[in-house]
Amino acid sequence: MDEAVKRIISDRFPGEALFDHPMARITSFRVGGPADCLIYVRGIEDLRAAVDLARAHDLPVTLLGAGTNLLVRDGGIPGLAISFAKGFRSQGIRREGERDAVLWAEAGVKINSFLSYAQRGGWAGLEFLAGTPGTMGGAAAMNAGVRDREMKDVALALTFMTPDGKLKTVARDALVFRYRGLDLPAGAMICTMDIAVSRDDPAEIKERMTALLSRRKSSQPLSIPNAGSIFKNPPGDYAARLIEQSGLKGIRAGGAAISELHANFIVNLDGARAEDILQLIDWARAGVQASAGVDLETEVRVLGVDAPREGAA
Repeated sequence: MDEAVKRIISDRFPGEALFDHPMARITSFRVGGPADCLIYVRGIEDLRAAVDLARAHDLPVTLLGAGTNLLVRDGGIPGLAISFAKGFRSQGIRREGERDAVLWAEAGVKINSFLSYAQRGGWAGLEFLAGTPGTMGGAAAMNAGVRDREMKDVALALTFMTPDGKLKTVARDALVFRYRGLDLPAGAMICTMDIAVSRDDPAEIKERMTALLSRRKSSQPLSIPNAGSIFKNPPGDYAARLIEQSGLKGIRAGGAAISELHANFIVNLDGARAEDILQLIDWARAGVQASAGVDLETEVRVLGVDAPREGAA
């Protein structure tokens, strides 16, 4: 990145713009090369300023949530990587009735924080997210959930920023959710969402959340660096079952391995690189295709560029 551009960015974001910052420090996988520039935005005006700078200097923009559910390649991220990790943390009640309510959350609110907020207020309907890492913005963008309940079932509206800095709000009937995804205009950045909840006893809500979290802890390698489910479940089946059936459970590449606990998780055991994880993804996809004739589709977001090969010109 040009030094003059770096100075302009630093002047607008003093202390919040980091150059050549290793993404391994902020991703749950603990892998990834450097971002040309990582900017922490505090709110709407910061976000608009960042996208204006990107447009003025022809820089690509990559939006990050909490660094979960993504794999950054070893060559890092060119241009601007924008993080909500220090901002977009507000939440509240939009409308409250006797039996139901509409809560709202900015995109940087951590999922577990929002669930605790709802539970303390006696608002149910979000328990299915218990144990899901990341932010509410990421949950909406990925239509996070379990087999019988997803974000599409609770989202009432989303407000996002377009690449030209404009805000647009889309109501529920115009939101197009799909399995582990949400169709938005190219470059759209989710800022705020409205969510439907219903009245229930706080103790019972907490009990349901605790039970689901306990099941996840017993079946997923949550204590080892990972990025959650690597593949989407194909219709009528489970990616983990298919990978295990192919004989690849536990296989290792460099410092990464397909988890022995849950075959749809890849874990960073010891100083893994992104290329190790990508190798395991390729092996799993090829193995399942060979053994079951199923094409697995990745759920994890793969960002950035590959590192230059040694000896390359």
